[in-house]
Amino acid sequence: MFDTAFPHRLPVAAGIGLKAQHAAPLLEAPGPVEWLEVHAENYMGEGGRPLAQLRALAERFPISVHGVGLSIGGERPLDRDHLARLRHLCDWLNPASFSEHLAWSTHDTGFLNDLLPLPYTAATLARVCAHIDEVQAALGRRMLLENPSTYLAFAESEMEEVDFLSEIARRTGCGLLLDVNNVFVSATNQGWDARAYVDAFPLKAVGEIHLGGHDEEADEHGHPLLIDSHGRPVVDPVWALYAHTIARGGPRPTLIEWDTDVPPFPELQAEAARAAAILAAERVPA
Repeated sequence: MFDTAFPHRLPVAAGIGLKAQHAAPLLEAPGPVEWLEVHAENYMGEGGRPLAQLRALAERFPISVHGVGLSIGGERPLDRDHLARLRHLCDWLNPASFSEHLAWSTHDTGFLNDLLPLPYTAATLARVCAHIDEVQAALGRRMLLENPSTYLAFAESEMEEVDFLSEIARRTGCGLLLDVNNVFVSATNQGWDARAYVDAFPLKAVGEIHLGGHDEEADEHGHPLLIDSHGRPVVDPVWALYAHTIARGGPRPTLIEWDTDVPPFPELQAEAARAAAILAAERVPA
């Protein structure tokens, strides 16, 4: 069991996801960007330019490692080879944070290139907690678990998502990664109150916040359907929900996620500057 008082090793500031084309401007003039996040699976090989680039940037910026391939919620055991490669990455990089998703992506011997939702049941809770215990023991470090973006709810769910995540944090001692865009996407798609979700969330366990863009479509009934694409600027309602989150729980390290249709670096700087302004405003005494 890890200490439930979350230690913030990332700076309480704005960061961005590392993209190779932004390495040079990051080293020359990062502006409001004070830390970087990388997807673990992109750096689990041996040698090559990506690792050399990451090593150089890690001398300048704190790094957060974000996994997408552990299948924390999957029914089969965790992939020991994958976990060993992840341990090797964390050992040499010594990141300020490691996080994964509340999702599954494996079935039998296959791997699905998606992060799929889970029913919130006692059996799922026990399985996810066991997997998190295994990950934290293997890495020798506390991990963060990210809330999902969802498009439907399972009829067999026995508890609300916030209660499910709270119980995971209580049982395992893991921290939580609050993706504010995911909250907005899920709330819109399922018709519940995003602010009420944040108000009920165990914000003391949050070690990192994500902000990203989404695509807006419509379902067969003409209702809005939001897709968590990470390919657009953060929309104003998500900025408002983020400001509400910071006002409720205090400033937290905040990442701008932009993984598809990646813009020039100045546009990411502008998004990071907007997050930094909200963080700074909350630090100023009223």
